[in-house]
Amino acid sequence: MTSTVPALGTRSAEGSALQAVLLDMDGTLVDTEGFWWDVEVEVFASLGHTLDDSWKHVVVGGPMTRSAGFLIEATGADIALTELSVLLNEGFEARISTGLPLKPGAARLLAELHRHRVPTALVSASHRRIIDRVLAVLGPHHFALSVAGDEVTRTKPFPDPYLLAAAGLGAHPARCAVVEDTSTGVAAAEAAGCRVVAVPSLAPIGPADRRTVVPSLEHVDLAFLHSLMTEMP
Repeated sequence: MTSTVPALGTRSAEGSALQAVLLDMDGTLVDTEGFWWDVEVEVFASLGHTLDDSWKHVVVGGPMTRSAGFLIEATGADIALTELSVLLNEGFEARISTGLPLKPGAARLLAELHRHRVPTALVSASHRRIIDRVLAVLGPHHFALSVAGDEVTRTKPFPDPYLLAAAGLGAHPARCAVVEDTSTGVAAAEAAGCRVVAVPSLAPIGPADRRTVVPSLEHVDLAFLHSLMTEMP
């Protein structure tokens, strides 16, 4: 789903170093990282395999091709990657059809960015069919554009999705604030040259140069995002 990208000159953030905000989806805006693991456990159980809990941190936050490929190799399951991807997407859609919990502070942050006309993009490793279902809950009007994992040649941890989102918003990557919850997403954003806010979900993420770690989105607002850019040239 893509809507009209606002002209640079119409932004309330004009004159600020912050040009755009790029947001991850699963585990960042919606509390669904655990959903994916539950679906993976169920699908592989139907194939006669039990997943080791230690694999959760290997597959969380990554593109489906990597996660599904890892689980096929780890279990030895007799299933093609494309077939498994369909089963996982179908299982996830069924799971979110009964309810899609937002992360604390997500609705408030999206409303504030929209109110101040800050160009915002949703950037996810999930497939388009999943993103569009989630967008219906988050409100598509909150995003000028969205980038899905199956729409780029290389998805996270490569920088491609964030570079594409920044270009689509007419923003320089260094002037974009990215909000992510996993090390995979953080790696993608940092490789793109963006300023990163990490809100760890299932695994800890340490602070680093051009990276700020906060415990939840309740600590993130527009003033906070602007402040991240104040020391930049």
